[in-house]
Amino acid sequence: MIIETNNLTKEFKYFEKPEGLKGSVQSLFKRETKIKTALSDFTFSAHEGEFIGLMGANGAGKTTLFKMLTGIIHPTSGDVSVSGYIPAKGEVAFKKSFAVVMGQKSQLWWDLPASDSLLLNKAIYEIPDKQYRDNVKYFVKLFDAQKYLSVPVRKLSLGERMKFELINSLLHAPKILFLDEPTIGLDAVAQRQIREMLKTAGRERGITMLLTSHYTEDLLELTKRCIVLRSGQKIYDGDMNHLLSQYTTDSTIHIEFSTQKTLPTIPHINIEQQNGYVFSIRTPQDKISIVLQELLSLGDVNDLTVSDDDVTLLVERVFKDEVLCQ
Repeated sequence: MIIETNNLTKEFKYFEKPEGLKGSVQSLFKRETKIKTALSDFTFSAHEGEFIGLMGANGAGKTTLFKMLTGIIHPTSGDVSVSGYIPAKGEVAFKKSFAVVMGQKSQLWWDLPASDSLLLNKAIYEIPDKQYRDNVKYFVKLFDAQKYLSVPVRKLSLGERMKFELINSLLHAPKILFLDEPTIGLDAVAQRQIREMLKTAGRERGITMLLTSHYTEDLLELTKRCIVLRSGQKIYDGDMNHLLSQYTTDSTIHIEFSTQKTLPTIPHINIEQQNGYVFSIRTPQDKISIVLQELLSLGDVNDLTVSDDDVTLLVERVFKDEVLCQ
């Protein structure tokens, strides 16, 4: 295992600001301490080369987990091992074994060409000359970024900047890549490009990747295994498609007739739209075959499609569901 945690817990202490003048004066002499549990009894392991998605609403504990796995903050209790190291010790060899990319924070120098930031990382990580040249050549070609190497970072588009954020993070050949919202703010084309490049880099370089993203497409295309966090607790760890299938209850049938129709009474359906020719019908998934038989028996069908609920809606159901999903 390249990552292992056992009953990992993180608690934060804070002072709650009292309301009213009396409470404010009182707090000068005696403050009431509150404890917030950001992560509770979190246990999981990751294999080398695995791509894992972390799902959860804002405040679920995803970023706190990343910070503990990278040694930025120390756990209150529990054990954690990353690449054979204990992150809290902050050993230099450990810091060279991983990389972090955050969609909202840049590691590039704004007024300098991207190539200068790459050279700076070469010095920081003490990357040998040949390894540096080989990796720059490989990743610049993979990310199709050759023509932007000499362009000041401030003149690059958001998508091109994110490419160099990733290249910069991968130069020292990390074993693990932590990705925190890497496609945030990118247009659909740039998001797709980043996803394809990450898949290729992970497959060809054997990098273990942990991804958090609120873009469902990122999680579906890049990860098979997902971990769902809710209020600091792990409520699911398994196959992404299996998880979403538990929350897919209905399907929508779109049917168009060549002549006007009056639909007969059909059990288990909800007609959302009709004009005599075109109908949009909601039905439970386990009743689709029965409903389709009834509709097709009416004849004169020009077009027929069946679609499941939008994946984004399914993810919202996962976040809101109070029942632990296993």
